[in-house]
Amino acid sequence: MDTFAFIIHPIDPKRDVSRKFPLLGRVLNERQIDFFSTFFPPVFISEIEGITSQATGKEIKGWFIACPYTPRRMMELPEPTVYRKIIQTGRMAEKLGAQILGLGAFTSVIGDAGVTIANALAVPVTTGDSYTVTVAVEAIREAACVMDIPLGEATAAVVGATGAIGRVCAELLSEDVERLYLIGRRPAALEELRDRLQARARALRPGSAQAELIVSTSMDVLADAQLILTVTSSIHDVIRPEHLQPGSVVCDVARPRDVSAMVAAVRDDILVIDGGMVDVPGSVDFHFNFGFPPGKAYACMAETIALALEGRFEDYTLGKHLTRERVEEIGAMAKKHGFRLSGFRSFEREVTPQHIETVRRNAKSARSLRAAHT
Repeated sequence: MDTFAFIIHPIDPKRDVSRKFPLLGRVLNERQIDFFSTFFPPVFISEIEGITSQATGKEIKGWFIACPYTPRRMMELPEPTVYRKIIQTGRMAEKLGAQILGLGAFTSVIGDAGVTIANALAVPVTTGDSYTVTVAVEAIREAACVMDIPLGEATAAVVGATGAIGRVCAELLSEDVERLYLIGRRPAALEELRDRLQARARALRPGSAQAELIVSTSMDVLADAQLILTVTSSIHDVIRPEHLQPGSVVCDVARPRDVSAMVAAVRDDILVIDGGMVDVPGSVDFHFNFGFPPGKAYACMAETIALALEGRFEDYTLGKHLTRERVEEIGAMAKKHGFRLSGFRSFEREVTPQHIETVRRNAKSARSLRAAHT
């Protein structure tokens, strides 16, 4: 039976540590968890069973293993120290017999985005970023549909547009919408991305209409956007309630989250969805609660699993320069084996049709109120 392993780590320290070690999660505060994670070894979490390809009937098994560092600790410690801990966790995957290793959350973005880690291990490595792009863009297109936002007339924004995932998401969305804001911290990198997307559009579709591309380092421009895809590697939230217009959709791909919990608390006229939840084919049992309903996984996990189902035991998505070709290839591969976008979730909860209808109704009221005051 072919095998895989996937590295997870605590993102919300108390909540996530409690999933495996309830007592530690209860008695330690976040700063204590950050500190002690420095000395904690990699942790075996669970064996994963029941994944079966819809196309071939092939069944595989895998393992969750945990790197103990929190995102804040990864940012505080020297990069070589963080690499060593992730590589140590990867060696656990090798001992288990994994034929491919997926890097989850911050382990996939730290430093050179998996290249150094892959070079230090015998097992091939992937970050899962390519399939994350596929699912994030599919999710925001679907959300636009349920919120009655016509894609071809929409203004969209990609926050973290110059990052590995953001660049390809921006390229795909630029072919869908009327106007696209590219938002990031480095003006020169944003302008380079804008120029490359414009040149590509002219080459592929000479004379045809293309999205207006606008670069910005300010989150204030989000007030103009109906569709927002956010994928930064910040350890703090970057999108606040005051940034958003009524009726907008925010697809949050980042972990830790880019969207403040205050958005859910005070803006009942905004649809916030978690990017990247998919149905896994077969009667999968993860034997661990990582916050999703049974049988569902993050897209980055799904990339690792799809590669194992396909028998593609090779370094797949590494580094900070994703290609559209690889994004499209893994999308087709995952679809073949039976992975599917799995509805919407928001802040660990299912987004129901009733919730969507409530958001639409509240957005209409908020827009009417704004119009009355102008």
